[in-house]
Amino acid sequence: MISILHTADWQIGRVFSQFEPDDAAALFEARFVVVERLAAIATERCVDAVLVAGDVFDAQTVSDKTIRRLFNAMRGFAGTWVLIPGNHDAALTESVWTRAFRIDAIPSNVLLCLKAEPVAVAGKFTLLPAPLTQRHTHSDLTEWFGTTPGGDGLPRIGIAHGCVQGILPGEIDSANPIAADRAQDAGLAYLALGDWHGTKRIDDRTWYAGTPETDRFKANDSGQALWVSIEAEGAVPVVEAVRTGKFNWLQLETEMAVDSDIDGIVDIFNTAGNDDVLQVHVSGTCNLAGHRKLIAALGAARAKARAVVWDSTALRLEPTEEDIQALHVDGFVGEVLQQLRTEQNGSDPELARDAILALARVLDAQGPRAGAGA
Repeated sequence: MISILHTADWQIGRVFSQFEPDDAAALFEARFVVVERLAAIATERCVDAVLVAGDVFDAQTVSDKTIRRLFNAMRGFAGTWVLIPGNHDAALTESVWTRAFRIDAIPSNVLLCLKAEPVAVAGKFTLLPAPLTQRHTHSDLTEWFGTTPGGDGLPRIGIAHGCVQGILPGEIDSANPIAADRAQDAGLAYLALGDWHGTKRIDDRTWYAGTPETDRFKANDSGQALWVSIEAEGAVPVVEAVRTGKFNWLQLETEMAVDSDIDGIVDIFNTAGNDDVLQVHVSGTCNLAGHRKLIAALGAARAKARAVVWDSTALRLEPTEEDIQALHVDGFVGEVLQQLRTEQNGSDPELARDAILALARVLDAQGPRAGAGA
């Protein structure tokens, strides 16, 4: 029997610049922690090898410290690790991989496949790798799988990084194409793929593992690895998705029109947990009282959740008569408020909305006498 752990798209060294610095640091760190988790799973399940199907690193420019930390995180599994370069860490003449060799960071149990040539792994199977030697190619680098004789008598497993044609979103001439029938055409026991960041079955023998730690707001079954068991020659692989990720990335887009819309967002904020990464886009209209409620709930959520990205640029403020009376606005200040409400229909609605909020904050702070004598 062959037992492997299939993973991909670690994106080690990714910088999450859209988040606040402390949140970005936690998400950066999580990518090392999940590798440690993968090592523990591989050890627990006694796999023959861990296959990492490209984009191990997020960029060629990661630091030497990051390179060393990555290989240190892999120490928990003493068996064979198989790595191939992807589009983010392609095996260029000078690359993150040449630096890894130069600083002697790669352990002896790591098989780094920089060339398209077969190699026996753990005495159990012949690996056919299709490493990327440039960021983008428009030829199918897995084509040679079908023309290579299998003279050693071992089952053949392919590993590649790219876009399966006709299956994934994108044009037919997408960069780094892979034929949808490659596993069948080449007589593979299994084809381990990377590039698509979610777990996805192409056919019984061809799977994307997805990134083991979710890194974007897309519902695509990410945060997993695949435990693959092949009982005997010719047998269909048994593939089990194993949860590995820590953080839950959730996206909400809401157009507000009535008070219950506000309550829906507040409920989501109130139930946010420590491992949630939230992105909330709001549009439509909202009164000042509702906006205060939203901002209060947002502040509480930011203290509970791992990270919250809040986008209200498309939200229009419509102060009600109750809002205006509560601000005790009259005279010139009242006229200014009404003018700002009108200017939300103009060329810079976001500026007008922010001005309304600023004015409301000042008036709230001054209390009941805010409009007196204006």
